[in-house]
Amino acid sequence: MRLRLLALLCVAATASAGAVAAGAHARRQAALPPAARLPALPAHIETVAGRCPIPTPFRTAFVRAANDTGFQLSMLVAVAQVESRFKPGARSSADARGLFQVMPATAASLKLDADEPSANVLAGARYLKILLDRYSRTDLALAAYNAGPTAVDAAGGAPWSETQTYVANVQQHWAALAGCS
Repeated sequence: MRLRLLALLCVAATASAGAVAAGAHARRQAALPPAARLPALPAHIETVAGRCPIPTPFRTAFVRAANDTGFQLSMLVAVAQVESRFKPGARSSADARGLFQVMPATAASLKLDADEPSANVLAGARYLKILLDRYSRTDLALAAYNAGPTAVDAAGGAPWSETQTYVANVQQHWAALAGCS
């Protein structure tokens, strides 16, 4: 009988110590500041009455590109937001240009002009469609759009942390814009 009581007392003491430790962990977690956001991501993307936040001069180009490629408008908006923040004159150090940061050679291969905003949107969407057809996965298509198909093929996925961050940013924007039109 004493042995059973001693065993029961040990179990109770162990459970009590675990509860105290869990309570201390919860208090430490509550005292921590909220997790930092990636700088490229806004806290919240506002849409008016379900409309995608596309600058008015580019709305027609985005709708046309979505219809042409079958992509959701929200996905194309997310890519442009991350690529250029909707700046048509954006140019990268690698010479990628425009709203979708399309390389001139890529646009030319699609018979489009990377420097003309509506053609840039269509070129970016069509190139992304080519990559999606090739990889059959959105994350790999986005990684290839950012890093290039050769790098994605060699790494078997997003080759660098910068590319992983890019894919995560686009996917987060896309999710936040789900259903916008």
